[in-house]
Amino acid sequence: MRSGRGDKRLWQRCRVLVDDLDLPTPFDTARFGPLVTTDRADRILYPADTTPLHQQHIQLHEIAHLLCGHHETSAAASSAAQVLLPHLPAALVQRVLGRTVYTEPQEEEAEPVASLILNRAAQLDRAAEG
Repeated sequence: MRSGRGDKRLWQRCRVLVDDLDLPTPFDTARFGPLVTTDRADRILYPADTTPLHQQHIQLHEIAHLLCGHHETSAAASSAAQVLLPHLPAALVQRVLGRTVYTEPQEEEAEPVASLILNRAAQLDRAAEG
């Protein structure tokens, strides 16, 4: 569990990251940034059988991982991938695995970034309407 001071620093770091984003107004997650990593494109996949709000949160959470630079893969995962997927380029496998294997601190950072993006987008939308 993080200390109060660690939580505050994490929140401040996330806030600075989100404040620097150029968000579309009105906010539309699809316009903001889909992601699945391949050798040619990044796209976000999410379940179709969940609520639109949950879909939006999933998308923003994955975008947060990108914005925060989360892409490390464990050596064991990389070695296993080379054995199991020898026909794929090593760089591609590394990119794909790097987008799906996150550490607990990375998850702790992605959640507030996703929430802050949505909060800032709502503020921008309200300001544009007023």
